[in-house]
Amino acid sequence: MIEYLKELFLAYGLSDVLSIYLSNAIAVFLIIALCVITMVIIKKVLLKVLKAYISKSRNKWDDVFLKNKVFERMAGILPAIIIHESAELFPPVTDWIKRIAFIYIVFAVLMALYKIMDSVDDIYRQHDISRARPIKGYLQVVKIFFTIAAAIIIVSVLLDRSPLLLLSGLGAATAVLMLIFQNTILGLVASIQLATNNMVQIGDWIEMPSHGVDGDVIEITLHTVKVQNWDKTIVTIPPHALISESFKNWKGMQEAGARRIKRCIYIDMTSIRFCDDEMLAKLKKIQYLREYIEERTAEIERYNKENGIDPSSIVNGRHMTNIGTLRAYIQKYLENHPRINHNMTTMVRQLQPGEHGLPIEIYAFADTTRWVDYEGIQSDIFDHILAVVPEFGLKVYQNPTGSDIRRIQAIPGEYI
Repeated sequence: MIEYLKELFLAYGLSDVLSIYLSNAIAVFLIIALCVITMVIIKKVLLKVLKAYISKSRNKWDDVFLKNKVFERMAGILPAIIIHESAELFPPVTDWIKRIAFIYIVFAVLMALYKIMDSVDDIYRQHDISRARPIKGYLQVVKIFFTIAAAIIIVSVLLDRSPLLLLSGLGAATAVLMLIFQNTILGLVASIQLATNNMVQIGDWIEMPSHGVDGDVIEITLHTVKVQNWDKTIVTIPPHALISESFKNWKGMQEAGARRIKRCIYIDMTSIRFCDDEMLAKLKKIQYLREYIEERTAEIERYNKENGIDPSSIVNGRHMTNIGTLRAYIQKYLENHPRINHNMTTMVRQLQPGEHGLPIEIYAFADTTRWVDYEGIQSDIFDHILAVVPEFGLKVYQNPTGSDIRRIQAIPGEYI
């Protein structure tokens, strides 16, 4: 074609040099025009027809391919093929045109493969198993492999050498490659261990204070694990950190459908005393305690009578205390609470006394794992307990406040 154009321009009386330039310019223009027309036909006709077909198809994978523009990336290869096949029209630079076009083809194929692997991951995520066995990390390894292969091919084309010759030289560079891809190798090994041992899945609530992590896992990749904290910040940590360091996974709590309540109230020990008849008569009016007090009183009287206990001193023998009666009440209250999981441990116990008084620990499980509901249940329980403590003649311990000190100073003769 170029020779024909050259002869045509010479016939019109143009110089030899100008005829060559014009014929080459027209050839380049026609090739570019052919590439543009090809892309327009593909985008305006073929891709629209393909999109209409996919929209009617029952398959889901082709919708994902269309969304990720896989077909558009594959269509981008055609102009490079046209340029590659047209290189023979320009003998002086045929080899370099073919090399550059081939490099573009390799790069376009690589980009299309990236999109295909992203689509595979999106399709896989539509299945429930993807939460337990994410494959994004493995696909990233495949991407790295394809990238290295493409780089070797491109370098071999530029140097006009066989790719096998370049691969033979990689053996000596193994140590350097190990150093360069150290994090990739660690991430791959960690990802395999996490998946094999079922240590963490997408959607799990994990807690790792050393890295500021306390929230849900939203993504697991080859190099990072993304966690969205409860304050909506996103923390990224390397996968191998989950292998080499300890972290807390709340998945067991979520699967159990119940969340633990474990909190103390502190009783002022100066308010602890034995229950007299007047207090017992008052406490017997409480429904949860009536049966307990009757059974306990009969048991204590029988014991004291059988052992000949001298009742003149309250220290002798066995007697009920207001703190023990409070524990019995809280236990009954929890056992009858509608939002407590009664298939799990429910316990009220004393802990070791300290400078803040006597700790009474409530240990139970709410029947939900939803954070807002859980906090509401826990707050309601302790609202009630703190309100009933004075009914037992007890006081909740609290450090003196400024108003307490001013009140004491204002009353002559009153001491702390």
